[in-house]
Amino acid sequence: QEQLQQSGPGLVKPSQTVSLTCTVSGSSLTTTDYYWNWIRQPPGKGLEWIGGMSSSGTTYYSASLKSRTSISWDTSKNQFTLQLSSVTPEDTAVYYCARWSGSWGKGTLVTGSA
Repeated sequence: QEQLQQSGPGLVKPSQTVSLTCTVSGSSLTTTDYYWNWIRQPPGKGLEWIGGMSSSGTTYYSASLKSRTSISWDTSKNQFTLQLSSVTPEDTAVYYCARWSGSWGKGTLVTGSA
């Protein structure tokens, strides 16, 4: 059974970088045609796709966040990581990792605040 377990800080000071990790069990990051993603939902707003990575390691980013976003993976640990730099209060949201057409993590509330 596929499961995605998220980890990372809940409070980040403005201008700092937040790093969130998603550990996958029950499936492999490198399974052909699997796409691994980060999505967020600000309070009272809809879902926003941040970026993702294909099973071959190609990364894709939202145009609006590309300059501040980096997604990487560690296939030995079956983990992929989101780094979002220069955090502001507007980055406050619940962050999810997910596989398209598959499972989602439970979400991590990240608050950009001093």
